[in-house]
Amino acid sequence: QVQLVESGGGLVQAGGSLRLSCAASGRTFSNYAMGWFRQAPGKEREFVAAVSRYSSVTHYAESVKGRFTISRDNAKNTVYLQMDSLKPEDTAVYYCAASPINYGLGNRRADEYDYWGQGTQVTVSS
Repeated sequence: QVQLVESGGGLVQAGGSLRLSCAASGRTFSNYAMGWFRQAPGKEREFVAAVSRYSSVTHYAESVKGRFTISRDNAKNTVYLQMDSLKPEDTAVYYCAASPINYGLGNRRADEYDYWGQGTQVTVSS
């Protein structure tokens, strides 16, 4: 089992920044690719970003490319999502997830992930 706890969400104005963190516990963190997904009200959960086990590969959704940066610190068992130039359409609950599949289909599919956090709310005001 892997337990994931997100933090860092909140309310920010458009153009601002937030940094989300996801702390993992349980099994060896470096055995898992890590991803961030988000879900806005009335919409399906969508992929945001993913990072491979040792940070050699990252993937981003087109909607966040150039604005968001995913990173991880295996010594701290933590994955981060730095979000800059935020837009109102980035408003959603953000979830981190752990996948035993490294370099999967870009780790973009939710069904590649076995473990999920509880989510953290990000609200971007216009």
